[in-house]
Amino acid sequence: MALQAIAFYLMAAVTLASGFCVVSARNPVHSVLWLILAFFSAAGLFVLMGAEFLAMLLVVVYVGAVAVLFLFVVMMLDVDFASLRQGFARYMPIGLLIAVFLAAEMVLVASTVATKGAARDAVGPVASGAGSTLSNAEAIGRVLYTDYIYFFQAAGLVLLVAMIGAIVLTLRHKPGVKRQIIMNQVLRTPKTGMRMSDPKPGEGIDA
Repeated sequence: MALQAIAFYLMAAVTLASGFCVVSARNPVHSVLWLILAFFSAAGLFVLMGAEFLAMLLVVVYVGAVAVLFLFVVMMLDVDFASLRQGFARYMPIGLLIAVFLAAEMVLVASTVATKGAARDAVGPVASGAGSTLSNAEAIGRVLYTDYIYFFQAAGLVLLVAMIGAIVLTLRHKPGVKRQIIMNQVLRTPKTGMRMSDPKPGEGIDA
């Protein structure tokens, strides 16, 4: 139990520190890398709480798809981040006000959950249903792939559209850059793909 508590506090500290580095790093690529570390630490916290399926989703979906997509877009797009930071001081009061509201909401939610948990403990244990023999991963997987399968597929479609959008954004047509034309390569024949040349000694071949 002591080892589990040490692991919990260690992963929680890493999650908080990496989350702070995400918003404080000057390089956006570093921010995405810190975000990946925060996702991994949060997945470890889910494992400690017994939510293995959520931990797997956090690693596969957020680290394997969303964070890599962010990193891909940030590294490929030529964004002037210096100009984006110029209005930081101007919007600081509004940001602080929103942060105070968010903190108050989190405190309110935490106090409500603690109150309900204390009331539940006072009532006593609740009789488990027929599905109590299922593990955490099996129960969540059965709900996702039966009752809410269409929402699950819609989420996958949204991620697919986001990936295609990132690829389209990075396709830049610059003059003087040779691009690969698949159709021309497929339809190429030996007559059009080869050119016989008889250069003279000391002279090169014209391109």
